[in-house]
Amino acid sequence: MTLVLTQSERSAPQALTSGPSWYAAYTHARHEKKVAQQLHDRGIENFLTLYHSVRRWKDRRKELDLVLFPGYVFVRLPLGETLRVLQLPGVASLVSFNGQPAALPNDDVEALRNALTQGVHAEHHPYLTAGRRVKVVHGPLAGAKGVLQRLKNNCRIVISIDAIMRSVSVEIDESDVEAIF
Repeated sequence: MTLVLTQSERSAPQALTSGPSWYAAYTHARHEKKVAQQLHDRGIENFLTLYHSVRRWKDRRKELDLVLFPGYVFVRLPLGETLRVLQLPGVASLVSFNGQPAALPNDDVEALRNALTQGVHAEHHPYLTAGRRVKVVHGPLAGAKGVLQRLKNNCRIVISIDAIMRSVSVEIDESDVEAIF
């Protein structure tokens, strides 16, 4: 099974709020780790989605930490402070709709962050838009909503961030989801 988490309002940015929100910073090619380090050095809360992978060549194996959403680093800050991110070398822009930075759903980003922190196996997955709506009721992704799809006998969650049109798949126990009607 697979689950897709979607942004609640696809085409409209979230209402302007004084509190911090999550935004997707679009980076130059292969600058995600450098940008995340610069954000950390400046005290800006950020989240770089990494997964562990083993690459095999004819003569060796190497373990790598790769970026789940290439070209993107998630940042959490008030809307009025986005210039602090845009001034960093390596940051091209923030994902925006109608000229305004698009705030990402806090629940989706926090669920993904929590799952990766707890060591849930994750990997790239094609961006999905169709299927049955479900909600995760147990485990590190509890509260996340999305679209369920069956993938052979494996149960997987595909977390999609609509604003950047990227997805990541995460393993989950089938008993941790329930249908939304």
